[in-house]
Amino acid sequence: MKLFKNLLLAAGLTLAIPQAEAKVTLPSFFTDNMVLQQKTQVPFFGKSTAKEVKVTTSWDKKTYTVKVVNGKWEAVLQTPAYGGPYTITLADGDTLKLKNILIGEVWLCSGQSNMEMPIEGWGKVNNYQQEIKDAKYPEIRLLQAEHVNAEKPQENLVVQHGGWQVCSPETVSDFSSTAYFFARKVWQEKHVPIGLIHSSWGGTPAEAWTSAKELRTLGDFNNAIDALNEPKARAAQEEKYKSDMAVWNNKLAEKDGSFSNGKALWAEVDYNDAAWGNMPVPSFYENNVLPDFDGLVWYRKSFDLPEGATQDGVIEFYVDDDEITFFNGVKIGETRGYNTVRKYTIPASLFRKGKNVLTVRSFDGAAGGGIYAPDNIAIKIGGKTIPLNGMWKYQVGVNSKNLPPMPVLPQNQNRPTVLYNAMIYPLLKYRLAGVIWYQGETNAERAQQYKKLFPLMINNWRKDFNIPNLPFYFVQLANWRQIKPQPAESDWAELREAQFKTLSVPNTGMAVTTDIGAADDIHPKNKQEVGNRLALIALNNLYGVKQKYTGPLYKNFTVNGNAIELTFLHNQGIKAKQGELKGFAIAGTDKVFHWATAKVVNGKVIVSSPNVTKPEAVRYNWADNPQGNLTNDSDLPASSFRTDSWPGLTDGKK
Repeated sequence: MKLFKNLLLAAGLTLAIPQAEAKVTLPSFFTDNMVLQQKTQVPFFGKSTAKEVKVTTSWDKKTYTVKVVNGKWEAVLQTPAYGGPYTITLADGDTLKLKNILIGEVWLCSGQSNMEMPIEGWGKVNNYQQEIKDAKYPEIRLLQAEHVNAEKPQENLVVQHGGWQVCSPETVSDFSSTAYFFARKVWQEKHVPIGLIHSSWGGTPAEAWTSAKELRTLGDFNNAIDALNEPKARAAQEEKYKSDMAVWNNKLAEKDGSFSNGKALWAEVDYNDAAWGNMPVPSFYENNVLPDFDGLVWYRKSFDLPEGATQDGVIEFYVDDDEITFFNGVKIGETRGYNTVRKYTIPASLFRKGKNVLTVRSFDGAAGGGIYAPDNIAIKIGGKTIPLNGMWKYQVGVNSKNLPPMPVLPQNQNRPTVLYNAMIYPLLKYRLAGVIWYQGETNAERAQQYKKLFPLMINNWRKDFNIPNLPFYFVQLANWRQIKPQPAESDWAELREAQFKTLSVPNTGMAVTTDIGAADDIHPKNKQEVGNRLALIALNNLYGVKQKYTGPLYKNFTVNGNAIELTFLHNQGIKAKQGELKGFAIAGTDKVFHWATAKVVNGKVIVSSPNVTKPEAVRYNWADNPQGNLTNDSDLPASSFRTDSWPGLTDGKK
């Protein structure tokens, strides 16, 4: 087969679809450069003002004549084995031709920010400049969905760039890095055209990607679903939230000693902050001086103004999550939301000779926390700049452990079902080879719930795409946050456990990434390896390239005297990747875990500790940022696991 002959020339000469001159119109994902799934029946549909539409496919020169009913038509095209480029010609009185079409493998790529993370842009993966230069893969095609949410299922998928693009240095930089590296690996092994439909949104929970019908079977989201399309239910929900927030804010104010009679004492210029600690800015404070802290933190930065500073100043920065900002004791702004830029004007009337003070009262509800961006925080006054990055003074105001849980009202894209409605539902007739998924960070505080929610979502998609055995391969959460010296509870470990247990759903696969994360970055830069590990699963399970594609997976345990014996699936060549085995902890009936000695014996791992004479349970890599090194002859990491089912941090949270 002369595959892709003159492909680049064809791609360069592709013209925009002349829909304005034709009666027939097509969904946003049927465009030049698209990929259709090979060896299957592909629904191909649209609208027309004519009575019938003729669809001719160049790969078999077959013409399908279909009736238009209520303005809509649909043909079912039989696709051959991979190849191209081809054309599809439509005629309903006018003629419309789609060009440069490939037949191959189509993958839906979804999740939150680690799937969304582009090669360049805000992502800047490892070696991104060279990766972009090398991205000359005309057999890989890219379709990028816009961020849209909707209360009801939508017919139309809103896409960027007018539709499908040919993968090139000019088109790849703002595309999902994980998806691109996945496709590149598969193409390098199989040389089959790959179509990537990227539909993800950073910071979003799994329930936003699940249909209302399926979510109602859980029962946890019914009130939020009712509120989507019932104004009275939404109004009642908002009123309750306002009432609950008022009570919660009063409790916060009671604990916060920084105010007196409504005056922010800690923001005053002459307040003595000598006893305060030092905090690097920008940074997430949970990654340095306040590990595992959620709550209220005050920041102060003192500086002298440059001579001749008579114009108003401007400052821009980001805070995780909410803040109130003061200049010389006067409030200049207040914003909620971790991903919202703060851009505040500082009136020149507030300037003082000598010492001036910028104060930020920040509140973080979960993970991260503090003033984290940009790299060079500064006040700009006319043409002059006052740099503020570096060490600031800080003081804890209130620890969230001393408060009741903060009320939550799902908003915008985080509401249940709204991303399924707008970014998945319109695609349901598109034929797929499979799905890759990277998500879970936003659900970590409800990890116990995720054990039901995630399999529910997978089966929901399979049912609605009408592909019962649709391959679904996902990324287990990477290591993140500070390394803890002693075994401890972890909501991220509980979320990883929920992902691990989802492997019981048929035709799923999991890429473990606890060895390639970053303590100080929830968006680790090595997306090449993430994509490669997903591709290994697809190549082995779907494409017949038999190879090692997973590390050891915990199977069961046996108590043997003062030790616990662990058995594993994929235990061929089971070993420590470097040095002695680490990452194992063991506990007795007191449920207190101690670091343990572990060794491989006849393909099993034997775990013990002199501190535990009657062991009950073992945990491996049970931490936010685990450092275990168990692997097998694949050299891929073992999934974290525990042998116990003792109550965790997220039990009962909804």
